[in-house]
Amino acid sequence: MINVKVLKVCGLNEAEIQEKISEILKKKEVSITFISCLGQVDIQIVAKGKVDYSQRILLDVENKIREHLGDNIFGVDEESLENVVGDLLRSKGKTLSIAESCTGGLLSNRITNIPGSSNYFRAGIVSYSNEVKCWVLGVSKDDLDEYGAVSMQTAKAMAGGVARISAADTALAVTGVAGPGGGSKEKPVGTVYIAVWGDGLNYCEKFRFYGSREEIKWKVSQKALEILRWFLLGKLEMSC
Repeated sequence: MINVKVLKVCGLNEAEIQEKISEILKKKEVSITFISCLGQVDIQIVAKGKVDYSQRILLDVENKIREHLGDNIFGVDEESLENVVGDLLRSKGKTLSIAESCTGGLLSNRITNIPGSSNYFRAGIVSYSNEVKCWVLGVSKDDLDEYGAVSMQTAKAMAGGVARISAADTALAVTGVAGPGGGSKEKPVGTVYIAVWGDGLNYCEKFRFYGSREEIKWKVSQKALEILRWFLLGKLEMSC
């Protein structure tokens, strides 16, 4: 009998995971493999043997890995980050709106791919131009002139703006340079600001992503959902 469990991890790369669970990897009773893909790592655990034995070994190894990786494990098997975030929003009775620029609607698409997302998702605005950032979201033209569209000030204003106009209690915003053009020495391709707003917090962090335009967009959406998850768990500042 073969038993398989997949643990889904965000916020750590494969090398960091292997270092944290190095002793567990020495176990001969199970096979552990890693699959890295655009902002997440899947840990596949395979145990062979009689049903009771393989299930017991699998559970033991899973628990030991969880002890080392904690909340960096966001799901199991077929669970996606957007699914897990949706469950958290629903369980906490929160609503979400998104303002996105460089991801071009990808974040909102991922959220609304989940059945029942209408229970917590209020609005998604693709504010690609500076005019829309100003007119719709209320981003200050002075801030745009001084700091630019790709800045912490703009990301925070986008998050607060979309929350205000949609009456959501939680908001997420992303702005950045997806490439392949449009970068500069100060803000090279892959520079992204991600902001989350809610519960009296307006948090923003700067990132640099690498890859093709499509890869960068996906990585940004993944990191944004990861940050939103930490926020909903009440562990945002601890994780970032």
